[in-house]
Amino acid sequence: MSYLTSSATGTASTDLSLGFGIPGYAHPLVAPMEWGELTRPGAPLHWVVLNVSGGPGARPDSHCLEAVGRLRNAGVRVLGHLDTTYGVRTFGELISDAHRYLDWYQAEGFFLNRCPTERAALPEVRRTVATLRGLLGDSHIVLGHGTHPFPGYAESADQLVTFSGPWSDYRWSQVAEWTADHPPERFCHFVHGVPRGHLDEALRIARWQGASTIYFTDRTDRTDRGGRDDPWETMPGYWDEIVSRIGTGVSE
Repeated sequence: MSYLTSSATGTASTDLSLGFGIPGYAHPLVAPMEWGELTRPGAPLHWVVLNVSGGPGARPDSHCLEAVGRLRNAGVRVLGHLDTTYGVRTFGELISDAHRYLDWYQAEGFFLNRCPTERAALPEVRRTVATLRGLLGDSHIVLGHGTHPFPGYAESADQLVTFSGPWSDYRWSQVAEWTADHPPERFCHFVHGVPRGHLDEALRIARWQGASTIYFTDRTDRTDRGGRDDPWETMPGYWDEIVSRIGTGVSE
């Protein structure tokens, strides 16, 4: 039985409308099926992250241009991947990457991966986000913390990724109390290693914890054990099933 926060937090809901945030599939040349599925009519997509080569790459990529064009024609929002490296990368480097995403791929927002979580780093993140919004007025900004950050970060971005990790942790996770002050549309959960038989349970956790943007996959992360498997680079084996379940809702 998963640990779910009490409805006293104000976030518990079984009527929450869920949709996908795609953390970033492998390069379209390597994963053409994955990118093709994202243009399927009716798929509940909130946004897709484009990560060409740890960022926008050194020059425009024809395969990525084609994939992004198809997504844009299908009405899917594309976010450029900016790796903050937990605050190590400089302001100038991040803004330079952002310009490339805008100039080459017409990105509609940005995903700041490995975003800092501590209070001390908040002013610099605010500065970066404000500059990004200055470059693109109607920009959608997602901060990829992967865990609950200092609450002040919620004031800067459109969405925060407050969980990114394995199912073994997610099924016993607890939501931070301060998230109850914000609507579910502000939070995202990315979970890998979710068995097909536990999809309903995972979806209930997201609903109870108040996250409306999710990405669940049965792929596992082996990068920390010397492997090269990134769980987000390929489509879940149960993609059709989870698309159907989100469309029909999850009963208690």
